[in-house]
Amino acid sequence: MLVRCGLAVVMVTLMVIAVGHGARVVSGQTLCPGPSSPCYKMAYFRSVTSRVSFSEAVQACDTDKGALLSIESEQEQRTVQALLQELRSGAGSDSGIADGDFWIGLTRTETSEQNRSCPGLYHWTDGSSATYRHWYEDEPSCGGEACVVMYHQPTALPGVGGAYLHQWNDDRCNMKHNFICKYHKESTTVKEKEAPPQTQDTDSGTLLLYILIPTIPLLLLILVASGSCCCQKLHRNTKPRSKTLTDQSNLWISSSPKAHV
Repeated sequence: MLVRCGLAVVMVTLMVIAVGHGARVVSGQTLCPGPSSPCYKMAYFRSVTSRVSFSEAVQACDTDKGALLSIESEQEQRTVQALLQELRSGAGSDSGIADGDFWIGLTRTETSEQNRSCPGLYHWTDGSSATYRHWYEDEPSCGGEACVVMYHQPTALPGVGGAYLHQWNDDRCNMKHNFICKYHKESTTVKEKEAPPQTQDTDSGTLLLYILIPTIPLLLLILVASGSCCCQKLHRNTKPRSKTLTDQSNLWISSSPKAHV
C-alpha cells in the first residue's frame, strides 16, 4: 500500500511538471532559451494587490540567486518579448496573462556631472554596462520617475509612438508591477559569494514567496494524493477479514500436493 501511495504521488508530480514545462510558458517557470544564454523567470501576478515595488523586485530576484532583468542587446530584447508572448498565450483564462507591466533592472541615479542628460543617468542594477535601450517615444520622462518597466498592455490602443507593447517607460519606483529575473549560468556561484547584504525593510522570506507562489498547486496536488492513499489504507485495514477470504488465501500454500485426475 505504501508503495502504491508513493507511486501515486510520483505520477501526480510528473503530470504537473509535464504541464509546467509544456509549450506554453507559465508564471514563475525558469526558462533557458539556449545552452549558453542566460535563464529568465517571469513573475506575473493576476491580482494587482500582489504585485511589487521596484526595490521589492530587486530583492526578490537577488533572494532567488538572480538579478532583476538587464537587457544587453536587441537580440535579448527579442528573446524576452518571445517569452512574454508565450506567457500571454493563455490570456483571457486563468492560465494566461493580460495587462500588467514588468519591472526591469534599469534605474536612474542622480549625479553631480552637469554634462549628462537624463537618459544618460540610467544604469543596470546587476552592474551591466550595456548601453542598449528600447524606450517608447518621449521616454524617459524623468522627473519623479526613476525606475523602468517594460510595457505589457496588450489591450492598449497604439499611441503616438505606435504600440506600447514591450517598449520601455520610466515610472515611480513605488508603483506595483510584475517583474522579470535573470540568471547567468556561468556566474551563479560568484553571485552567491558576492551578493550584497540586504538593506530592505521587507522580510526576505515574504519576498521569496513571490517566486514560490507558482509551486503551490503542485504541493496541494501532492498533499491530496498522499492523503487519499493514506485514507484508503486506513479504511482497508479496519475492514474485518472474512473466513472465506482467509481460507482462499491458504489454498495456494497448502503443504499437501493435490492429486492429478
